[in-house]
Amino acid sequence: MENKRKVGGRYEQIAAEYLRQNGYRIIEQNFFTRIGEIDIVAREKGYLCFVEVKYRTGYAYGYAAEAVNYAKQRTICRVATLYMKARRLPQTTPVRFDVVSIQGEEIRLFRNAFPAR
Repeated sequence: MENKRKVGGRYEQIAAEYLRQNGYRIIEQNFFTRIGEIDIVAREKGYLCFVEVKYRTGYAYGYAAEAVNYAKQRTICRVATLYMKARRLPQTTPVRFDVVSIQGEEIRLFRNAFPAR
């Protein structure tokens, strides 16, 4: 059985390709900090997008996007702030938090999935 990181990496590549096909320009993948990670950083229509990728093989455990709960959103926002500082991006940069949900063979993109927290 494949480990979670390898499986996650494969689905993140699928999500990145899907985003490219939908007009996103991928800047970086897997930005790690000690408090968390951002799966994909991209640009789309003037926004710097922090994208969380969630996958599920089926529906036994609910919808993949539901896994991006309030605590996960807060972590993503904190890591996004660290990303912007590390890359010396102005605080006035328009940002957005998107989620790519992969459920079986279905891929869904949720633009502006949650507000900054």
